[in-house]
Amino acid sequence: MDINEIKPYERSVFYYETDRMGIVHHSNYIRWMEEARIDWMDQIGWNYKTIEDDGIIIPVLSAGAEYKTMCRFGDTVDIHVKLTEYTGVRVGFSYEIINKATGELHCIGKTSHCLLNDKNKLLFVRKVYPEKDILFKQLLE
Repeated sequence: MDINEIKPYERSVFYYETDRMGIVHHSNYIRWMEEARIDWMDQIGWNYKTIEDDGIIIPVLSAGAEYKTMCRFGDTVDIHVKLTEYTGVRVGFSYEIINKATGELHCIGKTSHCLLNDKNKLLFVRKVYPEKDILFKQLLE
């Protein structure tokens, strides 16, 4: 798979995500990153539902966001996801949340995850899913 084939995740800002000041509450950006990461996984052909059906979980080890400008109700954003870390048992992603209409950068973020089997033991991707190991190595920046 070519990294250029992966499209950003497009999302509208909903009213319920805003606070009394009319801006998106900071916690929602982390949720949006999760939505975008799940979409990214779908695009590379490794659906979260399939992963979980196989007894694998991908817990979050860390998550962070740096807020640049405010999103407001009615905005549409593109969330660009990039694989930034892959060790065979651990994956990391970066995110850019960009206003679709203006190109303004609203937020940058990072998450880190590990892969666990159904016994909560580390899963070595190359042993269980060698084709995904190759794909992740190709997508790693």
